[in-house]
Amino acid sequence: MKAPLNEVRLRFLSRSRNEAFIRSAVAAFCAPADPTLEELGDIKTAVSEAVTNCIVHAYPDSLGWIAVRARLFEDGLLELTVRDRGRGIENIAAARAPMFTTGGAERSGMGFTIMESFMDLVRVRSAPGKGTTLTLRRRLHSRETSPARS
Repeated sequence: MKAPLNEVRLRFLSRSRNEAFIRSAVAAFCAPADPTLEELGDIKTAVSEAVTNCIVHAYPDSLGWIAVRARLFEDGLLELTVRDRGRGIENIAAARAPMFTTGGAERSGMGFTIMESFMDLVRVRSAPGKGTTLTLRRRLHSRETSPARS
């Protein structure tokens, strides 16, 4: 992969209130690529699910750090990396299955399914006791220039 046109890295505590901030920050980072509103909504949803998974599952009884890196490439490829150093995932295949959760009855178990439906690629690397890294990729298609925008 070539060098990105732009990159941002954010690091924040695993507090629920930070999820909305990071979702908005990633959307603002993508804006210069001129994505459609649907693409922005999909990206915000995927980021929200990834960060919420870190908050709920990686650090269920404590605070920890979450790191997000967003990179935008010349061909419109957006790559997001969401990393925690929490408890990790023991069985990645089970965790990716719809309706699987370790978060209790109030959790739907649809986080990975949602991310996979909105992104072109979702890659998960994890080790118990060491944390999890998610890589999310989506090719953005700039809105066509219309007479009203010219």
